[in-house]
Amino acid sequence: MAELSEALLSVLPAIRVPKAGDRVHKEECAFSFDTPESDGGLYICMNTFLGFGKQYVEKYYGKTGHRVYLHLKRTRKLKEEDSSSSAGDPPRKKPTRLAIGIEGGFDIPEEKFEYDEDVKIVILPEHLEIPRDGLEGLPDMVQDRIASAIEAILTADSASRKQEVQAWDGEVRRVSKHAFSLNQLQNSVRIPPCGWKCNKCDMRENLWLNMTDGSILCGRRYFDGSGGNNHAVEHYRETGYPLAVKLGTITPDGADVYSYDEDDMVLDPSLAEHLAHFGIDMLKMQKTDKTMTELEIDMNQRIGEWELIQESGVQLKPLYGPGYTGIRNLGNSCYLNSVMQVLFSIPDFQRKYVDKLEKIFQSAPADPTQDFSTQVYGMQAGIAPRMFKSLIGKGHPEFSTNRQQDAQEFFLHFINMVERNCRSSENPNEVFRFLVEEKLKCLATEKVKYTQRVDYIMQLPVPMDAALNKDELLEYEERKRQAEEEKQPLPELVRAKVPFSSCLEAYGAPEQVDDFWSTALQAKSVALKTTRFASFPDYLVIQIKKFTFGLDWVPKKLDVSIEMPEELDISALQGTGLQAGEEEMPDIAPPLVTPDEPKGSLGFYGNEDDDSFCSPHFSSPTSPMLDESVIIQLVEMGFPMDACRKAVYYTGNSGAEAAMNWIMSHMDDPDFANPLVLSGSSGPGSTIICPDPPSEDSVATIVSMGFSRDQAMKALRATSNSLERAVDWIFSHIDDLDAEAAMDISEGRSAAESISESVPVGPKVRDGPGKYQLFAFISHMGTSTMCGHYVCHIKKDGRWVIYNDQKVCASEKPPKDLGYIYFYQRILS
Repeated sequence: MAELSEALLSVLPAIRVPKAGDRVHKEECAFSFDTPESDGGLYICMNTFLGFGKQYVEKYYGKTGHRVYLHLKRTRKLKEEDSSSSAGDPPRKKPTRLAIGIEGGFDIPEEKFEYDEDVKIVILPEHLEIPRDGLEGLPDMVQDRIASAIEAILTADSASRKQEVQAWDGEVRRVSKHAFSLNQLQNSVRIPPCGWKCNKCDMRENLWLNMTDGSILCGRRYFDGSGGNNHAVEHYRETGYPLAVKLGTITPDGADVYSYDEDDMVLDPSLAEHLAHFGIDMLKMQKTDKTMTELEIDMNQRIGEWELIQESGVQLKPLYGPGYTGIRNLGNSCYLNSVMQVLFSIPDFQRKYVDKLEKIFQSAPADPTQDFSTQVYGMQAGIAPRMFKSLIGKGHPEFSTNRQQDAQEFFLHFINMVERNCRSSENPNEVFRFLVEEKLKCLATEKVKYTQRVDYIMQLPVPMDAALNKDELLEYEERKRQAEEEKQPLPELVRAKVPFSSCLEAYGAPEQVDDFWSTALQAKSVALKTTRFASFPDYLVIQIKKFTFGLDWVPKKLDVSIEMPEELDISALQGTGLQAGEEEMPDIAPPLVTPDEPKGSLGFYGNEDDDSFCSPHFSSPTSPMLDESVIIQLVEMGFPMDACRKAVYYTGNSGAEAAMNWIMSHMDDPDFANPLVLSGSSGPGSTIICPDPPSEDSVATIVSMGFSRDQAMKALRATSNSLERAVDWIFSHIDDLDAEAAMDISEGRSAAESISESVPVGPKVRDGPGKYQLFAFISHMGTSTMCGHYVCHIKKDGRWVIYNDQKVCASEKPPKDLGYIYFYQRILS
């Protein structure tokens, strides 16, 4: 006991009590996914509050000298059955929320557990262990301090808990702006408790009560023909009355309320009062109709993808061991799980983030939970990637939430993060990177323009008019229409079968570009655009463009089957460059508007008499006129005006689809919403001088990405020492840093000198034969990328394996025709 007392007294100054703002990592190791439930438990540093698994705690001690840790070990066991309960298994609970892998969603755990928890203090390097209740004999003041620290650590919200936002379940809603100021007409309308019917048609379900005038009208017609006849939304357009409640969903707990003005499901804290105006007692109402969430679940499951993609009708053999570890769904994180499983099946990513563990550990900053390489290494270990998800989504408006996301967008987001962190070191992204050759031919002059750009994914269009079963589709649509009219069950789904060769032909076909600004004419013309590969990557990623916009700009998913080939040869799509007999257009860049030029009264560039998106600056004989209709179209979809103008400009007035693709590819750019700027102009904004010296940890984090210390210092000073803003700043100013050869930053060296030491010139692109073999694909189930579920199939050791979050099994019938993103590996002859 004397030895333990002496050891405790020696480390007492290092023991801290967590305060408000401290992040206590008591649920997960900073370098792996060890938890208190792991075999070795979790060691929490009582000075930094970082958590470590058994294999990392000694390394952390050797690196930092921190000796005292709180060791948590939880043992899970099944709760004893209640003998008073009735025999037999209870029925499986019906999913009531769109969230996947969380309570109330799909894959609901049937078993209930309880935990035995063992808590003790461990002092390194001696590995002295002191039970939580073994502090007797120490001075009272020492006991109180240690006990307070233990209690504060155990009761503190874990860092992962603080970082989690409420899991999106299809019903996360905001309070309507009309909730407290809704005008209700004094028209003596009284609504009965049942027996409702649309005021304009015979529909008796999917009915909405307008809470201004008491009209009962049917809901919208969905893209698949189900739903209502649009009478409720038409009534809003005629009257402007904004709020409606879905009849049949009203219970004492609430109801489905929709705001047409805000175009979203909303919360109405005054709902009981608003319903009472029409004689409805909310406390006496019962649910008689499906909520909007339940309707979407039904629609998802009716599609039939769920069973096929998850191979639900087949007894699958579970797989275990290295390379066959599943990843826990944190609440709609299946998109992340699927993408990362595929990436870590590629040797380049394994070499970068798995084989170099010791180097990653030694170079990690003081807080490894905020280090990209550390967390990517931890990601490959599986289990529950809370820290990784928190870091990778930090600051991103979508990936920082627990809402469902598009797997393709996350793939590109992760690629972007890797680019940022591998500027001066081995970059596994090179396996995906390729050059695209675009040829524009002015039909008026026959002159051409060749350009090249870097890309990481091939987006393959789906020509629905090439479907092989058109007659069956037409017959199915007619039978479905009749079934809906007669209120009969819908017929068995018929899915369009489109040949892969037709998709490939559509990708390579020339595309007409109207209103193309021809430098040969110095005027608008019509051009043909042809897209080819200037290089072929080691791994070809193909996205099937299943998600599109209808004529009403409502997103929809194409229900299509495409038989993807096991082996693929795209050599015919190789670019040729300028050919003999072709004449290039003059390389004249049209002048851009600078922020210093006058703006109109509405803030758009122009003069007081012209507030259009396309000001006279773009209508002079030497400047292209931007297509105002396309800009308006994009702005009405919610994108920033300056971003829309840049999209139209940089796509050469190629139309709405091209501009939309540019926007989707550049949404993560730090300068996405900045105005167009002339090269050589000062640009928007000015440098902010921060009086406090930058944090060394922040400097180290930026330097670890491949930038020089001088660049890191300047970026932090320009952003008031905000690490997140500094990283964005340095990427958005890299060209300026490159050009400032004589600028003295902090230690007397120029930015250009610093860059020349650490930054390779231009992107490195691998090239080789255009022959590939399918090795993985990611599939999506549901009607939208914003809901549903993702799984992936990967070919390992000559067999297909399905990864469905934590479940890893040998695949019996891989649904290769229903995938969303396909990964092909180059065949080396």
